Amino acid sequence: MVIDQNMFILIAIGVVALLLIGVLWLLSSRARLDSAERRITAQNATSQISAILQANTVLESRIKIMSENHAIGQEEIKRAMHERLDAVSKRVGDSLEQSREKTGESLEKLKERLTVIDEAQKNITDLSGQMVGLQEILSNKQARGAFGEVQLNDLVSSILPPNAYEFQATMENGKRADCLIKLPNPPGSIVVDAKFPLESYHRLHAENNDAEKRKAQSQFKADILKHVKDISEKYIINGVTAESALMFLPSEAVYAELHSNFGDVVEKSYRAKVWIVSPTTLMATLNTVRAVLKDARMREQAGIIQKHVTTLIDDVERLDDRVFALRKHFGQAEKDIDLISTSSRKITSKVEVIEKIQMEEEEAVKDAIEVNTAPPAKLLND
Repeated sequence: MVIDQNMFILIAIGVVALLLIGVLWLLSSRARLDSAERRITAQNATSQISAILQANTVLESRIKIMSENHAIGQEEIKRAMHERLDAVSKRVGDSLEQSREKTGESLEKLKERLTVIDEAQKNITDLSGQMVGLQEILSNKQARGAFGEVQLNDLVSSILPPNAYEFQATMENGKRADCLIKLPNPPGSIVVDAKFPLESYHRLHAENNDAEKRKAQSQFKADILKHVKDISEKYIINGVTAESALMFLPSEAVYAELHSNFGDVVEKSYRAKVWIVSPTTLMATLNTVRAVLKDARMREQAGIIQKHVTTLIDDVERLDDRVFALRKHFGQAEKDIDLISTSSRKITSKVEVIEKIQMEEEEAVKDAIEVNTAPPAKLLND
């Protein structure tokens, strides 16, 4: 049993020794392995450092190349930018020059238009003053009457000859007419009297109330009929003037209002033989009067015209006789010219014959002179 315990101890010690040897071997192996790993790690680190250095060198070269390329690119960009800036500057300069020229032209046109506008403004101002003056004239009854008379004078004097009318003519009954148109009998002279019922016309259009409007209509009709009655009584004189007279309204608006809405007043004026006319219808009437005067003047001058036509016929017959005599003279002159031409031809032929004879004699004399002056040997040979 003791032996077994010693054996066991020895075995245990052996096992422990073996374990220690194994541990030591493991530790030494581990140390060797660590040394190899560190060597391999150092080699790997060295190779990595070398690769890093090589990569760094390549990177530096690439960075240098990229820097050079970047510098070249910058130069190209600068050059392109300068060229584009120059082009843009030129375009901007051209555009500014064109804009300046167009602006100058526009300002010149604007100046001309402003000048026209100033002239138009002056005309408008003058027209406004004239309108104010016209309004003042039309608001005064006497001035309004004078306005109608002036318009009547202008129309009559521009269409009829001066001897066909008379302004402010005094009639046989002592009344003074605005215009007397002198026509032959029949129909006789016609009186034209200017009337301008402007106040009642304005009142007619100014009233909005029906009752006031009817009152204004009645007043307008009364004014017109009063003028018609006065003209019929004063200016239609039996045996002196025509059987009718003209009432001149110097406003187309008043004339249109009368014929549009007051037909009964127009009918009453017709029955009173007073014809209401406006500037347009008076112009047409005056043109008809001018034609009538022209026809009457032609009838008055018919005898004188007939006498002159008879004298003209005698003159034409006398002219025909003289033309016949002149034709005879021309015929005789033509015969004389033919005879002269015949004599001229005969003289010319005789002169040609004489010239021919003279040329033949001159040639004969020349031949005789040559024969007499030739040498003897020549004469013998001949």
